[in-house]
Amino acid sequence: MNTTPSSPLHSTPTAPSAGGRALVLGGGGSTGNAWLIGVVAGLFEAGLDVTTADLTVGTSAGSTAAAQIAGATPAELLAAILAAAPQQRTGAVGSGPAHNPGRPVVDQLERMSRIIASAEDAADMRRRMGAAALDMDAASDGSWSTQWRITVASRLPSQSWPERTVLITAVDARTGEPAVFDSKSGIDLADAIAASCSSGLPYRIGDNRYIDGGYRRNENADLAAGYGRVLVLSPFSGRTLHPLDWGMQLAAQVDELRAGGSRVETIFPDSKSEHMFGANAMDLSMRPAAARAGHEQGMALAEQLAEFWH
Repeated sequence: MNTTPSSPLHSTPTAPSAGGRALVLGGGGSTGNAWLIGVVAGLFEAGLDVTTADLTVGTSAGSTAAAQIAGATPAELLAAILAAAPQQRTGAVGSGPAHNPGRPVVDQLERMSRIIASAEDAADMRRRMGAAALDMDAASDGSWSTQWRITVASRLPSQSWPERTVLITAVDARTGEPAVFDSKSGIDLADAIAASCSSGLPYRIGDNRYIDGGYRRNENADLAAGYGRVLVLSPFSGRTLHPLDWGMQLAAQVDELRAGGSRVETIFPDSKSEHMFGANAMDLSMRPAAARAGHEQGMALAEQLAEFWH
């Protein structure tokens, strides 16, 4: 095993219980979403239900998974992935580039790398990412947000915010400021997730524009500060494209949580399935294999994690 300023659209997370349990679902594209569902389903099948967490933090593909596990059973979600007709590389579950399905993931990664290399720090990087997204939006026909919302909403078992606390992350494209959405934010669940998954063009909510929550931090595990037990599922294995001194990496988040008194466990894809992520994260044809790999890991880790979680 390995707060943002208040506004009508941003909520400040409620104070956690010191003995509470938090589930953190990181970003990872289409295959990442499938792997997350697989892990949760494997744990569930082996007797460990992490969907009852007091807090769930979802980022990008993880935001989609957070809503999915709140609205359907892990077994149902896994079965739907495995039963889906074979598909080729295209727009991903939990990722914004669906507006341009022919664009290789590597191009997106190269664009991100160029912006990161030119940035002075994480805040500057977020501002530059937002500016680049707004430039792309200005050159588009403006219809993407509407289309993307329809796509995102179709993936959700329920359109209502879960009763349990769920935090969905995004970044304000105009200011570069992180945003955290929850049931008190005054926006629809589908809009919050569409914003969190918007890694290409900015997603429109009212007069605001948002980009992917992964630009805050890929896992955003620090939002679980104060919870007694924190389980982090990271499809990208805690890796980051950012300079380590920016503190964006999962290891830094885990250190912060542990310094605050939290017990933390992490789950990463095993060596047999690592090839399904990264450059292949947008390949829908790999979703069933990613889900099966996650399911096997969840089954194998359930007993080991039982004492930690309970």
